[in-house]
Amino acid sequence: MEEINTFFRENNELILGYMLQLVAAIVIFYIGRIVARGLSRLLERGLLARSVDKAVVAFLVSIVYAIVLIATVLMALSQIGVQTTSFIAILGAAGLAIGLALQGSLANFASGILIILFRPFKAGDFIDAGSVSGTVEKIEIFQTQMKTPDNKRVIVPNAQITGGPITNYSSEPLRRVDLVIGISYDSDLLLAKKLLEEILQNDERVLADPAFSIKVGALADSSVNLNVRPWVKSADYWDVYWDTLEKVKLTFDEKGIGIPFPQMDVHLIKDQADSKE
Repeated sequence: MEEINTFFRENNELILGYMLQLVAAIVIFYIGRIVARGLSRLLERGLLARSVDKAVVAFLVSIVYAIVLIATVLMALSQIGVQTTSFIAILGAAGLAIGLALQGSLANFASGILIILFRPFKAGDFIDAGSVSGTVEKIEIFQTQMKTPDNKRVIVPNAQITGGPITNYSSEPLRRVDLVIGISYDSDLLLAKKLLEEILQNDERVLADPAFSIKVGALADSSVNLNVRPWVKSADYWDVYWDTLEKVKLTFDEKGIGIPFPQMDVHLIKDQADSKE
């Protein structure tokens, strides 16, 4: 017992210094945990306010909390004299190795986060992205599920979607139907325009505002091309497109408006020997 007392008397300052360092490390760890929780809650509220998926929010919050907590532990260990340089080097090397091994997956993950945060499209939208056209069924962290018009399910990596242009056909409530109707040069141009106007006016799906337009677009090699551009609701686009083409063909046939089509004239030349015979 006397030896222990002697040891404490002789090393009083050293022990006191270690105790202060230990207390400081505990305080740093405690404050770091509070900061980590505060940042996590702040991030969670911000993401939920932007209507980000709850699963994604929980994942991101856990990552932020883990990063701050690791930094806090390293600071606490450094305070009590532990050399953290080797730990940081090991963590950096491990992170680099994991990053190289999962390069494609990390790119898809980052792209998924961007899609969820900036919301260029949502489930139910018809889009053209990643060389695929279809209706978005589900947006996931690494991939997006789409259904094509012919009822095929296509799973597209998120990096492929964000790596190119994204065309969202459902984002706007109205769309313009662009049709090019060709008539022959000997057809009555004014009558053709009048018939087209009647077809569009009699279609309840064609909007009055914005108004449709019918203009001569080009004097082509074998036809006079009319640009017919009605405005419709996005949901009616394809029905109006197909129905209008059918009505134009039937009406023009009935009124004698010619619709030109490619033709080829074949001239037969008899051999001279055959002609002498």
